[in-house]
Amino acid sequence: MGRKRREERENHDRWLVSYADFITLLFAFFVVMFATSQSDKAKAQQFADAIKAALDGKPLPTVTSVLGGAVGIKEQGNAQMHGPGGQKNLVRETAPKGQVVELLPSQQVLTKELEQEIKRGKLQISMGPRGLTISFQQAALFASGDDVIVSDAYPTVRKIAAAMNRIPNPARLEGHTDSIPIHNSRFRSNWELSAARSIALLELLSSQFDVGRDRLSIAGYADTAPVGENNTEEGRARNRRVDIVILNQTGLQGEPARMGNANGAPSAQPSPDGKPSPAANAGASSR
Repeated sequence: MGRKRREERENHDRWLVSYADFITLLFAFFVVMFATSQSDKAKAQQFADAIKAALDGKPLPTVTSVLGGAVGIKEQGNAQMHGPGGQKNLVRETAPKGQVVELLPSQQVLTKELEQEIKRGKLQISMGPRGLTISFQQAALFASGDDVIVSDAYPTVRKIAAAMNRIPNPARLEGHTDSIPIHNSRFRSNWELSAARSIALLELLSSQFDVGRDRLSIAGYADTAPVGENNTEEGRARNRRVDIVILNQTGLQGEPARMGNANGAPSAQPSPDGKPSPAANAGASSR
């Protein structure tokens, strides 16, 4: 007598396989959506602005921070490089007059070129809200109580001037002193000394190294903007300085409007709120 054939039971759990596949695909979809939402919004906006301007036939300098960069700066990209010295060529080709460019590549190049001066404490380079600041210690440029730039500083100033000539951004030269009053046959106060040192640097940049005067302004702050304590010698030494501030778009908002000269010099953008810059209250202008 043969065995009875067992009846096959219907599998009611087969739907779990399809359900698991669906959940896996749904999870992968949300992971992709989350990843794309975390992109650099600033870079995306710069790229969108560059595309919009290109369609209008007006390339923007902001594209340099997306596709440009300097030789050896990997994070800035090298898509528009033209071989050695590409940063110079890039800026001159993509920055229309009256525009400002991204300063991060210039900071990185200058930091490398001035490495020895920075190590010896002669100057500091930093990026701030107003733009790129190159801060000279007084001893690196001037003798105590004097406004004549020492000849040893010329090679350093030449490197900075070369960088300034590669970008169209205006710059402000700002003199600072410590809190010890000065009163001699030449300077009646620290205000005069700080402004005179700014003017001396302006004259050197424009007459010796061909930095356009229409791009420069000067200010004298005396001891009103210290970076160190004036009750110590170390702090006073830090306060005796001259800063070259290469202005970004935010820094330009504090500059007065410029009409532009016969050569088509760029015009600085006026402040949206119409308020004067701190330099206008504290010091003198080269204009």
